[in-house]
Amino acid sequence: MRDHIDGTDEERRLNILVAGGAGFIGSHLCDALLGQGHRVVCLDSFLTGSRANLEPLRNHPDFSLIEQDVCTPVDPGIQLDRVYNLACPASPPRYQADPVHTMMTCISGTGNLMRLAGEHGARFLQASTSEVYGDPERHPQQEDYWGNVNCTGPRACYDEGKRAAEALCFDWLRAGKGDVRVARIFNTYGPRMQPDDGRIVSNFLVQALRGEPLTVYGAGDQTRSFCFVTDLVAGLMALMEVNPNPGQPVNLGNPGEFTVIELARMVQELTAASSPIVHRPLPTDDPRRRRPDIGRAAELLNWAPRVPLAEGLRETAAWFALTLGRDLPQAPAAPVLVRA
Repeated sequence: MRDHIDGTDEERRLNILVAGGAGFIGSHLCDALLGQGHRVVCLDSFLTGSRANLEPLRNHPDFSLIEQDVCTPVDPGIQLDRVYNLACPASPPRYQADPVHTMMTCISGTGNLMRLAGEHGARFLQASTSEVYGDPERHPQQEDYWGNVNCTGPRACYDEGKRAAEALCFDWLRAGKGDVRVARIFNTYGPRMQPDDGRIVSNFLVQALRGEPLTVYGAGDQTRSFCFVTDLVAGLMALMEVNPNPGQPVNLGNPGEFTVIELARMVQELTAASSPIVHRPLPTDDPRRRRPDIGRAAELLNWAPRVPLAEGLRETAAWFALTLGRDLPQAPAAPVLVRA
């Protein structure tokens, strides 16, 4: 395994497998890795990934695609230097549609990909999630917090699946079987989110652009922190390349904290929408507060998000407007709320 990307152009060219590379975050990661001159193999079953996300890469000389489920062992056909595992549905409607498959993707899929990385002497990065903290009783969430997860609830297939995958990763690392890193990803948004994926940013933007009421679950005083996708991808790549291996999970997210109702009003202003806000019952096990402590990422990776929510929302709204064939004002109808 090559432990760095210094030296000649050829020495910097790594062979990298991105599982889930047709997804929202995965496709942006493929773009960034190709932009650095690496060779990228995308592995995706297209259960939730989109072929449209990969269309700009279809004829790229350093890009190839394997259409396969990670629950089945894969042969990439080339020697690998890095393996990123982003292969799992990440929004509640998608991962709850087939909860058993979601759980097995987290466990069997992660195991298959780690074994593949081990066979190739490749570094492995597991995309975990802030959902391992459940409905947290500690705020903000630090990596040493064990979480408050309902292990038998309707979200458990994802929450517990990712927790089990983390356990598998650190057992693998302690056993000396490979170089494994774990990123805990907080709410991420940006272009290429699917309109029907059920996440809060896409829900609000799509509803506003269609002139539909904005659906807020509960009173809307629950909080979230939103990280723009390019910032998140930069964090993933930094975690993969940092030396030495941190040997512990690393939170990646934007610590700016907003209530759901604040986000809804920002979207109304941004889109000049007359859509009213309607309230629906809060889903089971929905977290009340969510905010990452990113001190570890700052210290180990020299990483912090750069894109403020107002700026990222404008770019995301423009992408959805183009996708849906809707008009978007050139500027917000009123100043949008910005919080550090």
